[in-house]
Amino acid sequence: MGMTMTQKILAAHAGLDHVQAGQLIEADLDLVLGNDITSPVAIKELEKMKTEGVFDRDKIALVPDHFVPNKDIKSAEHCKCVREFAYRNQITNYFEVGEMGIEHALLPEKGLTVAGDVIIGADSHTCTYGALGAFSTGVGSTDMAAGMATGKAWFKVPSALRFSLIGKPSRWIGGKDVILHIIGKIGVDGALYKSMEFVGEGVKNLSMDDRFTIANMAIEAGGKNGIFPVDEKTEAYLKAHSVRPYRIYEADPDAVYDAEYIIDLGALRPTVAFPHLPENTRTIDEITEKVPVDQVVIGSCTNGRIEDMRMAASVLKGRHVARGLRCIVIPATQQVYLKAMEEGLLKIFIEAGAIVSTPTCGPCLGGYMGVLAKGERCVSTTNRNFVGRMGHVESEIYLAGPAVAAASAVAGRIASPEQL
Repeated sequence: MGMTMTQKILAAHAGLDHVQAGQLIEADLDLVLGNDITSPVAIKELEKMKTEGVFDRDKIALVPDHFVPNKDIKSAEHCKCVREFAYRNQITNYFEVGEMGIEHALLPEKGLTVAGDVIIGADSHTCTYGALGAFSTGVGSTDMAAGMATGKAWFKVPSALRFSLIGKPSRWIGGKDVILHIIGKIGVDGALYKSMEFVGEGVKNLSMDDRFTIANMAIEAGGKNGIFPVDEKTEAYLKAHSVRPYRIYEADPDAVYDAEYIIDLGALRPTVAFPHLPENTRTIDEITEKVPVDQVVIGSCTNGRIEDMRMAASVLKGRHVARGLRCIVIPATQQVYLKAMEEGLLKIFIEAGAIVSTPTCGPCLGGYMGVLAKGERCVSTTNRNFVGRMGHVESEIYLAGPAVAAASAVAGRIASPEQL
């Protein structure tokens, strides 16, 4: 019986010739990630283990990004804990405010994640790095602590779903529309503890930013991880961002999948997930009623990259945000912020009546920089629209890509660019 991409990566890191779905293995780790919310818990657990330092100071990444710059005393204490731990253990990849970014955009940009890696992170959207052909998955803070101490983690080898992508997406379609379509099709538990493997000739028509977005939201379908094959675009990205060697794994021809889905990218329409689950999707053509909006957020680890900024700016250029609506734009990293500034995108946002924030996860989790009041509606390029996710339990979140988000900011209601 052949192995999938994910199974081959896990087998190699476990020192085994072959693994199969359901098997328990202990695998070597290439990177352990934590942020300002999850790392303090892991640090306290690590201290209980009474180990001497960490397994490898070069293979741990600590990224304060959820409540930074610090929004209150508690968040300041959390960041202080992470900062002191990083200095005490001489952690190479600790990113202070001025050099930081949203973790899942920052790490690939810094070249810390490459094809063939096994990566764990104490954040559920660690699955983002599957876009590069790596196995990456979210874990709890205790597993993060064990990973920092030993450089190893236990896994149950996942079975897999195969998503064969065909065709080429039209102008306003991006990675967010692709993954929302898939989640709408299979449900929020449709890939529960499975590897979501994206293959097919349509992959070449997706940019790396599209792939990061798709892999990022594998967890929203219950997936253990999402993963793409390594092609010319992937290798070009890796060579541009990293000096680390990488290894390409390909699924065996006789690899077993629990199910296969064919996704025609050319047939997709701008898609919106209505409250209160990412599976509650409708295409823009299926939204027949007017849905007024109070706030729009464009950013996050899902859609805060430079292509997202460009897409939003192309819609907002020469237009203005609807009166009474708040539009918040958050570049995912300092480099994205700088690139957007150099390209004049920030000027477009500000002239359109939006505000631009320093990189932060803030509003995505109802932390700050865009918390919702009772009864308010937000169109957001983030990844979750659960009850109370961005503020009051009686607020509503509508998930969309940057094109629909920007168009909705102008229209004052959910809309696509072609409806303006």
